[in-house]
Amino acid sequence: MLKYIDLDHRKKAFIFELDDVLYPERDYLLQVYYLFSNFIEFTETFPPASDLIEFFKKSYEHHGDDGIFDRAKEVFGINEKYRDNFDRLYFTARLPLKLLLFSNVLTLLQEIVIDRKDIFIVTHGKPEIQMNKIMQTEWNGLEKYLKVYYAQEINQKPESDVLSYILKEHNLLRKDLLILGNALTDKEFALSSGVDYLNVSEFI
Repeated sequence: MLKYIDLDHRKKAFIFELDDVLYPERDYLLQVYYLFSNFIEFTETFPPASDLIEFFKKSYEHHGDDGIFDRAKEVFGINEKYRDNFDRLYFTARLPLKLLLFSNVLTLLQEIVIDRKDIFIVTHGKPEIQMNKIMQTEWNGLEKYLKVYYAQEINQKPESDVLSYILKEHNLLRKDLLILGNALTDKEFALSSGVDYLNVSEFI
C-alpha cells in the first residue's frame, strides 16, 4: 500500500475524482434509497420500507444504480408518478448520515495539506448532485483547502478542457500534477491531458 511519502515530491498539486475515489459512492446511493423507501411507506403504506430498502440494496449490488427505479417499480408495483420524487432525491437528499472519506485517503489529503500542496476535485457527474455529495461529506476540516471543478460545466471528462483551465487558473504545468482516480474515464482523462495518473486503489 502506497503512502504520501512514496509519491514524487516534485508534484505541486493533486487532482481527485469524487465518487469511489474520496469516498464510496455506495454510501450516498443507499441513503437515497433509504429516504425514498420511507417516503413510499409513509405515502402508500406498501411496500414496507424495510422490504424496499433490502431490494434496493441487493439490486444495486448486482446491477448498479442505472434503471433501479424501474426494477423496483416492476417488483413492487410502485406508481410511475413517484419517479420524479425518486430522481429528485439524487439532487436534494438530506442524508441521515454524513459521507465518510476512505480512511487512507483522508490521511493522504491531510499529508498533502501539511506539505502545502494543492488539492483539486474534478468530478464528472451532474454538478448539482456532486455538490450535494460534497456538502454532506465529513471533510475533517479539509474543506477550506479544496478547489472543486465540475467537468460538465467546461467539458466532460475524459476531454482535457477542464485541466487546461486549471493549469491556466493556478499557473501550473502538466508535470506539476498527479491525477488520482479509479475508473477508465479517469485514466483516459490523465492520458488525454498528458498528466501522470495513479489508481487510488494503491492507497485504499
